[in-house]
Amino acid sequence: MGSSPNSKPKIIRGTAGYVLEDVPHMADYIPDIPTYSNPLQNNPAYSVVKQYFVHVDDSVPQKIIANKDSPRGVHFRRAGPRQRVYFESDDVQAAIVTCGGLCPGLNTVIRELVCALYHMYGVKKILGINGGYKGFYAHNTITLTPKSVNDIHKRGGTILGSSRGGHDTTKIVDSIQDRGINQVFIIGGDGTQRGADRIFEEIRRRRLKVAVVGIPKTIDNDIPVIDKSFGFDTAVEEAQRAINAAHVEAESGENGIGVVKLMGRYSGFIAMYATLASRDVDCCLIPESPFHLEGPGGLFEFTEKRLKENGHMVIVIAEGAGQELVSESIQSLNKQDASGNKLLQDVGLWISQKIKDYFNKQKRMTINLKYIDPTYMIRAVPSNASDNVYCTLLAQSAVHGAMAGYTGFTSGLVNGRQTYIPFYRITEGQNKVIITDRMWARLLSSTNQPSFTIAKTVSEEKREEEANGHVSE
Repeated sequence: MGSSPNSKPKIIRGTAGYVLEDVPHMADYIPDIPTYSNPLQNNPAYSVVKQYFVHVDDSVPQKIIANKDSPRGVHFRRAGPRQRVYFESDDVQAAIVTCGGLCPGLNTVIRELVCALYHMYGVKKILGINGGYKGFYAHNTITLTPKSVNDIHKRGGTILGSSRGGHDTTKIVDSIQDRGINQVFIIGGDGTQRGADRIFEEIRRRRLKVAVVGIPKTIDNDIPVIDKSFGFDTAVEEAQRAINAAHVEAESGENGIGVVKLMGRYSGFIAMYATLASRDVDCCLIPESPFHLEGPGGLFEFTEKRLKENGHMVIVIAEGAGQELVSESIQSLNKQDASGNKLLQDVGLWISQKIKDYFNKQKRMTINLKYIDPTYMIRAVPSNASDNVYCTLLAQSAVHGAMAGYTGFTSGLVNGRQTYIPFYRITEGQNKVIITDRMWARLLSSTNQPSFTIAKTVSEEKREEEANGHVSE
């Protein structure tokens, strides 16, 4: 982090327990910065809007469930256009970069950033940074115009290319300064947002008039605070194809088992929502819910029971589930990729082999198991209609915030409203499935699978009681 004395959180308190976790503004560290009328007030598209601009005091609560005695709680600044802007359109040199893994909707976000800058604010100078963070100092850029990005939302991936790692704060800020860039839009996950925070801190330390804006991207939906990340709905929808295929394979064979591995390194949201949407899944395994294979209440016992009942079974497993069980070849558990993510064993292949070994050993039942891994197919598809709309809102909100002089923030949806969230809240942890929550209970009731943790605890207690009983005798 930078050494700026302003790097501590910007907190505003009000009556009845109101707390605004505000985002930095360029006026915080650049004195007497000039302002200008917002060109949107002359934009024909906005002529039908009753209220052009967001009120300066508008905010969005982080939690909307309350009782009569609850304090008002934490709020975030509401996103949207402001009456005064801190950039003249002709002076803006914007840059857009995509980092990390692929995700449906990246091209839509790029397109809508370009179109919002160009059509709403009259910004003509927009650069695309090729190949992630390292593109800043590798001098890889392309010029972006509404014409050049017109139909990119129909394609998967990112036209700018992406990469992991390559973050060198000093080199990146030097490049931003040398090129005269004064608005930077950074699309990426939690690691990318941490990098964006370091860039912002260095820019603030140098007192540069540069807005640094993040747009959160993670197909796993594991970024905290926000309702969901773009691409998630598409991923859940696309996962249905793999689950449907696994169900057809399982149903068509004698004692058929279909195993589908879905994305979810630390969070099992895709697996959980895909399971709930499918209704063909018999068992869903996620990182947040430990499970065991053998013994009473274990996965093997449940699989055998379900095959006897239905003659087939579908298992969905998130890539981060059961990693502690993948024993002998665990060396890679302490290794990381260029983004700092833990390298995982292929739990789908591992569990498929374990199930085969179990039934081969039991000799009570012959099974036909098919394993499907659609990971890269899901990442590479274009975003669906729902995500396209969401990408548009994220991009336009990001542009409004940058033009209004806000910086060091992420554009995100909180309780259905677009907000500006300080970087530190986005990078402080991960969003995970809460297995004591109603949504996980809904899944358990849908699949009728056991809660393996509870089953294991009960069986362990039973063994302890039996052992104690033998001792007392």
